[in-house]
Amino acid sequence: MSDLFEYWQLLLIPVFFALGWAAARVDMRQVVHESRALPRSYFQGLNFLLNEQPDKAIDSFLEVAKVDSQTVELHFALGNLFRRRGETERAIRMHQNLIDLPDLDDAVRLQALAELGQDYLKSGLLDRAEEIFNKLIGTSFEAEAKRNLLEIYQVEKEWLKAVELVREVPDLATQQQIAEFYCELAAGEIMRSKPESARAYLELAMQQNRKCVRASLLQGDLSLQEGKLQAAIEAWQRIEQQDPAYLALVAQRLLDTYRKLERPAEGMALLSGYLEHYPSLDLLDVVYQLVLEGEGNEAAYRLVRAELQRNPTLLGLEKLMSARLPLAAPEVRPDVELAKTIVQGYTKRLSRYRCDNCGFKARQFYWRCPACGGWETYPPRRSEEFDQTL
Repeated sequence: MSDLFEYWQLLLIPVFFALGWAAARVDMRQVVHESRALPRSYFQGLNFLLNEQPDKAIDSFLEVAKVDSQTVELHFALGNLFRRRGETERAIRMHQNLIDLPDLDDAVRLQALAELGQDYLKSGLLDRAEEIFNKLIGTSFEAEAKRNLLEIYQVEKEWLKAVELVREVPDLATQQQIAEFYCELAAGEIMRSKPESARAYLELAMQQNRKCVRASLLQGDLSLQEGKLQAAIEAWQRIEQQDPAYLALVAQRLLDTYRKLERPAEGMALLSGYLEHYPSLDLLDVVYQLVLEGEGNEAAYRLVRAELQRNPTLLGLEKLMSARLPLAAPEVRPDVELAKTIVQGYTKRLSRYRCDNCGFKARQFYWRCPACGGWETYPPRRSEEFDQTL
C-alpha cells in the first residue's frame, strides 16, 4: 500500500512542473507587456545611469514623467534626487507638478506636500515651508511637520513659538534645549532692559535644567545691569558646580566686577584658584593680564612658564614668548620676536572653538552651532585643548 502511494507521488511531479511552467509563462507575458508599455526614455535613463551619466539620466526620466503623469514614485525619486543635489528649484517644480495632478490619491498628495515643505526648507524659503508644515498639522505627517516647524522657529529666532510648540509636544526637544529657548528669551529681555520678564524666563530655564550654565551667566548679567554686583558674582560662581569648564566665559566679568567693588585682590585669588583647578587658555589670558598689571612682567612671565610646564600647548608657548619679550636682552630680542611670529603662524588655527557634534570651527563661542544646530555642543576650550582631551 505504501509503495502505491509513493508511485502516485511520482506521477504528480510532472503535473506540478507543468503548472509552474504555465505560471512562469503568464508572469513573463506580464513582464513583457509592462516593459513594452514603458517609454523608451525610461530605458535610456537606465542606460545613462549604468554609464555614470547622471545628468542625462535625469533628463530621460523627466521625459518619462511627462509622458505618463501617473508615475508617482518616479516623481518622488526625481524630486528627492534634485533636493539632495541642491537643485531645489527643480525639486520644488517636480513636487508642485505632482500636487497639481488631477485625481491624485489624497495620501500621495499629502506626501508630495510634505516633500515640497522639505524643498522650501532646504532652499531657505522658510515662510513658505512654515505655511506648508502648518497645513500638515492634523494629518499623518503631523509629527514630522512639527519637528520641521521647531527647526524653522529656531533658525528664525521665534523663541516664543518654539516654547509654545514644545509645550504641546514635549518630546520634540530635550530639557537642555528647552532651557536654551528660555535663555534666548531672557537674553532679549536683558537687552531691552526688562529685568522682570528676563528673570521669569531664567527661572523657567533653571526649572528645565538645573545645570544650565547659560542661565547662571545671564542671571549674573542681569544682576550687574541692576547694580547688584555681589549678586552677579554669586551667580557666576555657581557655574563651578554646574560645569567648571565654562568658568572661562565669566572670568573677565568676575575680574571687572571685583574691580568695581574695589576688591581686586579677592578677584585675583578666585581666578588663580580656578586656573589651578580647571586649566584653560582663556582663563590664563585673564589671569595673565591681571598679574601683568598688578605685579609686572617678571611675575607674569613666571605665571605663564609654570602653566606651560603643567599644560604644554603651542598657544601657551606663544603667550610665554609674549611675556618673555619685554624681559629679553636687546641682543636676543629679535630672535624671541622671530620665534613668536613663527609660532603665531601655527596657533591661528588652534585658537578656534570646535563643535563636538559636527567639528565646525569658529573664532567665537556659540551656544548653538551655526553648522549643525546643536545646543551646547561647543566646549568652551580652544581646538588645541580639545585635541589634548581626546
